[in-house]
Amino acid sequence: MAKSVMEMIGEAQARVGSVSATEAADELAAGDAVLVDVRQSGEWEHGHIDGSVPVPRGLLEFFADPSSPRHKEELDPTRKTVVVCHSGARAALAAATLQDLGYQDVAVLEGGLTAWTAAGLPTTDHEYAV
Repeated sequence: MAKSVMEMIGEAQARVGSVSATEAADELAAGDAVLVDVRQSGEWEHGHIDGSVPVPRGLLEFFADPSSPRHKEELDPTRKTVVVCHSGARAALAAATLQDLGYQDVAVLEGGLTAWTAAGLPTTDHEYAV
């Protein structure tokens, strides 16, 4: 039987841990985690977390797989990886995919960029570069 997208998101959320905006900010500031932003380039340009790595959801597997010619060096399966999107749904699916690719310590930024800005944490605007 086919699953709905909501079922898939629920299963991904059950598999992957989450961190609050303040926890993620602390981990980033300490250099303990890499933040992967899986939103589209237009979303990125209108505001993102400084230091996050832009990895559009549609390119995640190519950028995250160390054996891929498109691999982004910032992505390391042995390093803590926090995934963010606007609200958390795409991030949950992406985080589950990273686990499938062998990433050992993956979490979702709970509430996404919305929660980050609601916590009064800063964002940056600039052009997107893949």
